[in-house]
Amino acid sequence: MGFSLFSAKNRIINLVLNDHSIRFLELKQTNPPTTQKWSERFLPPGIIVDGKIVDIDSLANILEQCIEEWKIQRRSIRFLVPDPLVIIRKVSIPADIQEDEIKGYLYLELGSTIHLPFEEPVFDYHLLTNTGKAQEVLLFAAPHQFVMEYAELFSSLKLNPVAADISPLSLYRLYHHSDRSNEKDILFTVQFDLTSVNLCIFDGSVPMVMRQFTLPFNIEDWEHNQGLSGLVEFTYKGASEELVVQFEDIFKEINKLVDYYRFSLSNEKQDVTKFLVNGDHPMLKAIYDEMTERFEVPVEMLSLPADEKRKGSVPSNLLLSLGLALKEVQ
Repeated sequence: MGFSLFSAKNRIINLVLNDHSIRFLELKQTNPPTTQKWSERFLPPGIIVDGKIVDIDSLANILEQCIEEWKIQRRSIRFLVPDPLVIIRKVSIPADIQEDEIKGYLYLELGSTIHLPFEEPVFDYHLLTNTGKAQEVLLFAAPHQFVMEYAELFSSLKLNPVAADISPLSLYRLYHHSDRSNEKDILFTVQFDLTSVNLCIFDGSVPMVMRQFTLPFNIEDWEHNQGLSGLVEFTYKGASEELVVQFEDIFKEINKLVDYYRFSLSNEKQDVTKFLVNGDHPMLKAIYDEMTERFEVPVEMLSLPADEKRKGSVPSNLLLSLGLALKEVQ
């Protein structure tokens, strides 16, 4: 699953861009795979907004500096399609459509019988069930224009985009790689970042529903500096009450999505069995502690297996990048 826009290559750099940062990570080609190097660059507000490139000249200049500093010139890259651009939707198609015809059928029906809130999508799909009367397909889609803006920007800077993915799948891939996944689980992933929150519910390994929320972000309320690890470290200096309100709003959305899954998607047959928390928010531990106290369902923090930690732990900010890096690793 993901977006089948490009073909896979070897020795690929993994780039994750969001509204406030650019991150890269590279794996060594070993078995098991281990991280070779990583870094991060702070992105001033207004360059990327809600996943869309607003100031492409500034972003190109900053990326050019990063490429030179990180010594990744002319490399093949994977990247994440920003969460605000992505839609996951379950659709029904006729039972007699053959598997090798599904993508063509979806392409023809998008905009007519299958409606999305944007035109000209890039998309992929995952076949769920075939009852003999109809087939249920999980559709992953994003606006072609905005996805290709990223791909074309990378190409203009002599990088070679070969694969695109979405963040929930990257998170689940790392979770599965750590040998903690269970196909019987209904896993609720909470990606809590500095400027946004992504909520996704997995039935086994399949992401059934996703919601994306923007967090209010005032740069004046935060101090940031480049830490020794090469990552940007944020310290909050604003009114703590503002963060409390933000967190309360997200906890309410988590409850709403739990109820939506229980009553609408599973018809009261299944319930969320576990929360998995990850993200780059500086208050992530406090968020995890609050969720542990509020919810009866077990809450876990995404982390690396112990054997990988002994080889050098990847900072939590970069676990999403590591999940992306595992995309083509068997």
